[in-house]
Amino acid sequence: MTHDSTSSGSASTPSSASSPAHPSPERTAAGVPRPGGAGQLAGHTVSRIGYGAMQLERLHGDRAAAVALLRRAVELGVDHVDTAQFYGDGLVNDLIREAIRPEDGVVVSSKVGADPDPGGRIPLRPAQRPDELRASVEDNLRGLGIEQVPVVNLRRMDTRPGLLAEGDQAVDVDDQLAVMTALRDEGKIGAIGLSSVTLDVLRRALPAGIVCVQNSYSLVSRKDEEMLDLCVAEGIAWVPFFPLGGAFPGMPKVTDEPALLAAAAAVGATPSQVGLAWQLRHAPNTLLIPGTGDAGHLAENVAAGALALDGALDDAVLATLDAVPSRSADVSLA
Repeated sequence: MTHDSTSSGSASTPSSASSPAHPSPERTAAGVPRPGGAGQLAGHTVSRIGYGAMQLERLHGDRAAAVALLRRAVELGVDHVDTAQFYGDGLVNDLIREAIRPEDGVVVSSKVGADPDPGGRIPLRPAQRPDELRASVEDNLRGLGIEQVPVVNLRRMDTRPGLLAEGDQAVDVDDQLAVMTALRDEGKIGAIGLSSVTLDVLRRALPAGIVCVQNSYSLVSRKDEEMLDLCVAEGIAWVPFFPLGGAFPGMPKVTDEPALLAAAAAVGATPSQVGLAWQLRHAPNTLLIPGTGDAGHLAENVAAGALALDGALDDAVLATLDAVPSRSADVSLA
């Protein structure tokens, strides 16, 4: 993928929201063992533990720290970074552009379907209409300084937690997929994913060639188990957001679950690590994108990949965790 050198940002360290250089099943293009092993995303081999960049907004006052955190993620074996132009009203994409280099082989996935609303009670507003989706893709291209975004997730507003589409923002998925497919045909996006969708919408969208699904999903909130099964069957990557729950008041937290706390104590890991490792063991197509603004937490999240691979979660532990009841995470932001 060619970088657009005319866009704003650092000319000396252009972003790699580009295809991987020479990754392998065992190591990233940077030569680092893959945390969690290897997974597939839109035809790219990526580490199963990636990085969700939304929390970089918290470092808006310390750009150097934010760039250093992204560099550290690459050093730890992360080569899948999830972002959006509406994260920090363009700040996060700008940071990725500065920090990530083409030779890092990082696959950047972004999303459209919302726009920044800095003056609103919630700093986001729906942007579901086809013309808005196209404009959002163009914004991502400019923000990242690239000519193609490898994966763009269509963030629907069909299901909570989060905003629901209303009025002229309640757009039929077929109309949205038409513009997303056109953008793919034009080479502006490499592949199409879905986010915050129902099982019915996923089924309707399958002919468009969906490569990943991002829905809220965790050990304690598993209403989308049937959707996960469909993704496994169709070879679609499952990229859960809020993998530890508790993102909003009223959402159940994985780290409050007694069975998980007991499992963490038994295997000598943190509750968060066990919650992430359980997801990797639960479904082979799972790619995790835990987010953080702290380098220590980043290293802890990446280390959960080793916990999943080394058999620490044996059959007895997994059976206990699988038996945890699922609770509703249908929290409204309105």
